[in-house]
Amino acid sequence: MGAETQKRMRKAQQRFRLRGLTLTLDALKGVVAFLDNAHGSEDEVLEQLISELDKVPLSSNVLSKEVIGEVLAALTGNTNYSQKALRVIDAFQVPKFCYDPIRRVFYACTGKLPIHGDASSKAALYRDRLQLLQQRLVRDKHFAKPSFNIEGTRAGSCEITPLQSLIGCAGRRWVMGVISQLEDGHFYLEDLTDSIPIDLSQAKITTGFFVENTIIVAEGELQPAGIFQVYTCGFPPLENRSVSLAATAGTDFFGGGVLTAEETLQLGQLEKKAINDMFVILSDVWLDHSETFEKLQTILDGYEMVEMVPSLFVFLGNFCSRPCNIASHNFSELRSYFNKLGSMIASHPRIKEGSKLVFIPGPEDPGPANILPRPALPKFFTNEVIKHLPNAIFSSNPCRIRYYTQEIVLFRQDILYRMRRSCVIPPSKEETEDPFEHLVATVTHQSHLCPLPLTTQPIIWNYDHTLRLYPTPHTIVLADCSEQKVFKYSGTTCFNPGSFANDGTFIAYRPATNEVELSAL
Repeated sequence: MGAETQKRMRKAQQRFRLRGLTLTLDALKGVVAFLDNAHGSEDEVLEQLISELDKVPLSSNVLSKEVIGEVLAALTGNTNYSQKALRVIDAFQVPKFCYDPIRRVFYACTGKLPIHGDASSKAALYRDRLQLLQQRLVRDKHFAKPSFNIEGTRAGSCEITPLQSLIGCAGRRWVMGVISQLEDGHFYLEDLTDSIPIDLSQAKITTGFFVENTIIVAEGELQPAGIFQVYTCGFPPLENRSVSLAATAGTDFFGGGVLTAEETLQLGQLEKKAINDMFVILSDVWLDHSETFEKLQTILDGYEMVEMVPSLFVFLGNFCSRPCNIASHNFSELRSYFNKLGSMIASHPRIKEGSKLVFIPGPEDPGPANILPRPALPKFFTNEVIKHLPNAIFSSNPCRIRYYTQEIVLFRQDILYRMRRSCVIPPSKEETEDPFEHLVATVTHQSHLCPLPLTTQPIIWNYDHTLRLYPTPHTIVLADCSEQKVFKYSGTTCFNPGSFANDGTFIAYRPATNEVELSAL
């Protein structure tokens, strides 16, 4: 190795260290080889390389040869876009962004987020949820503040009044806040300025489940007794995905990296051609039931014989019919079931070679207590599958998938029953009586997968952002033990694959054409 090469290596390593990044030896050699053939000064080329690297989501500050190779390919125009067709994103890799109401921009929260947060982390959870919807609401034409303080401009305007400013205000006012129960049996509305008792007995509500912790927009009047009488109540209006993206351009909420205009164009063209791509999604794959393996064998045999095997199989928990804890289950036995599952799938060579396989844990699978987000299944179990399927992917719950330009969120939780049970007022039957449609309306308008009270569904405070649905994704899979359902709402496709173990139901989804096939054995 010549002196000139060593000098370039030291220079490159130093430039990357200034950004808090370290190159492996193979990655460093790749950078130096690129510098040898690049046009322009070394400083300019290194700056271009680091700028391109900022667009790539990194799971570590140590850069491997593969990561550098992807960036170099993008710089030279040799990107293989087909390799970016499908990417699985673990919840614990999703970057966190908070809203600055003064500058009116989102900023990235740097550094590693602790699992065990302090009291301020819990307060930040509620504040961040409210500010996310507040910044979305001000862009709605009905709630935008009038440009001029003239009576004519206020006609038809629903300007939001802070709760602190209600005292002394006569007549009806629009307010926004979180439904909370500060005292047993007494509900309050809270925003960042104050909290006030509310009376929902006369409220006319919109579609959705109104539970404690949901954020609402309400019209009402402050009574002499200090109680805010609500007459009209609904969720903050949903914003079109394109509007959200335009307002937050360059912010990687999803965790799959920011796509350039060229990448979006190229991937969009490939997506239109991928009309035969299919995702097969199964929930409640109980491995301790012999009937489950019989039904899986039938499905795998069928798809093994088709002209094009599905591009993705998603297996969602629970993977056992009983809660997996030390008191009630033999973990060695469950481990053997995973070995059997891996062996069964591997016996279908076309699926093994041509399909991606993703495993997502359920709420009662081995792992930490019933808290969200849940990490991937422990390696004690997954190693049994990897022996047969080296490319199997074990991800968190919830999990995100980027398919070309589409964003897909998968969530396995029995949330429908608990949402219905936790309602502070009965759901409206004016537009629909279908509980699943009420659930879809709730999670999309709240931009959150689980807007239940933390006492009902605990959430890791510092990772609440992994449950956000902002900007609204193209597809949301709400896997639940309830019956199989599909509902397309405001441009978003939502479906529940049903319980495979109970009734043999599953979903065959074609993302390129947005077709959902309700399937069953």
